[in-house]
Amino acid sequence: MYFALMGKLDARRKGLLEDKEKGFTLIELLVVVIIIGILAAIAIPVYLNVQNNAKDASVKSDLANAKTAVIAYQTDNNGKLPAATDFTQATLGQYGYTSSQDNVLTYKATSTTAFCIQGTGATKTDFKITDALAAAKGTC
Repeated sequence: MYFALMGKLDARRKGLLEDKEKGFTLIELLVVVIIIGILAAIAIPVYLNVQNNAKDASVKSDLANAKTAVIAYQTDNNGKLPAATDFTQATLGQYGYTSSQDNVLTYKATSTTAFCIQGTGATKTDFKITDALAAAKGTC
């Protein structure tokens, strides 16, 4: 009888211990929350920087597209550059010019054969491209 009683008590103790081990402690949960917070603090700025780089790349792409269209216009018009009023989708669209809706491009002929196109996008960073240079940060 003694051994039967001890066996039952032993089984009950094991059952009680198992019941207590069925959840996470408050410390474990806090550690997990802190780790998630640290990962978010690292990932969010990286994600935002990637978005800004993509927006800047869109402006540079529009500038390169506009440069190609202006040079094609110049070739078709015996070396004459388009007037500032002709720097539109309607005029340069036939030369492949398209622009993104968030980007604003301005065109300026700097001489009879040279030009500068300035672009600003969603990040408010100014970029420029000239007949001789590739797209870079700056203004005309």
